[in-house]
Amino acid sequence: MTGYVIAVAALTAALVIVAYDRWRTARTIRRLDDMLTAAMDGSFSEQNFDESRLSALESRLARYLTASALSERNVREQKDQISALISDISHQTKTPVANLQLYAQLLSEQPLTPQGKDCTAAISAQADKLQTLIEALVKTSRLETGILALHPQPGQIAPMLERSVAQYAPKATEKGIVLTTRRTEGSAVFDPKWTEEAVCNLLDNAVKYTPSGGTVTVEVKNYELFSAIRVTDTGPGIPEEEQAKIFGRFYRAPSAYQAEGVGIGLYLTRQIAEKQGGYVKVESIVGKESTFSLFLPRS
Repeated sequence: MTGYVIAVAALTAALVIVAYDRWRTARTIRRLDDMLTAAMDGSFSEQNFDESRLSALESRLARYLTASALSERNVREQKDQISALISDISHQTKTPVANLQLYAQLLSEQPLTPQGKDCTAAISAQADKLQTLIEALVKTSRLETGILALHPQPGQIAPMLERSVAQYAPKATEKGIVLTTRRTEGSAVFDPKWTEEAVCNLLDNAVKYTPSGGTVTVEVKNYELFSAIRVTDTGPGIPEEEQAKIFGRFYRAPSAYQAEGVGIGLYLTRQIAEKQGGYVKVESIVGKESTFSLFLPRS
């Protein structure tokens, strides 16, 4: 009888210990969950000030969150400073660039030697390039800092594509390039103004790098989650090792170094796509063609 009582007591004690351990573990998990929730919503604060492991963890998490907040604030301040600097540069250079363009035009109307005409054309081209660069930098910095926000809304893609293609039809004709549109029916959730900017960047690249006699084709492909605007050109193509780099800011492929442009159009296109929940990809066959696809969410 005594042995039975001892066994029951031992079993009871074991059950109590197991129950206590489970309760303590559940309490710790709940506290960790509360800590993570508070960290995510910005309301975290230390509650245990003892020598327990939970207290040490709270202290380390508090230090990490403080450092992260400081780092985020520094990054935000740097972006704001860069945006302000670019805006100042844009404002201060607007008049000089306009004057350069005006004087270049006036010079081109004067009787000049062949060398003088070449110099005038070079001045005009460089002034236009500088203006394009400044405008692209302002747009990019304002998108990155949130000064300019995108407002995606459900809509048909075709009208926006028609406007984009119409802008580049004269340039394509002048260069002897056939610019065509195929199936453009489709809908997506997008900001019409900024998406048109992104498509125009793709068209600008396509027309720029396609030789005379080539073709540029624009079409829409609809998938379950996305609608893709595809711009295909018959240009020189892009080597596989370059494809991951071309969407970087100011990146210019070695083979395209002499071409017009400042290397920011594709970067801006990617920024516009990502801020609408979409993305951009490129498929290319060297010596044959390249296809840039701008994917826009359908809902």
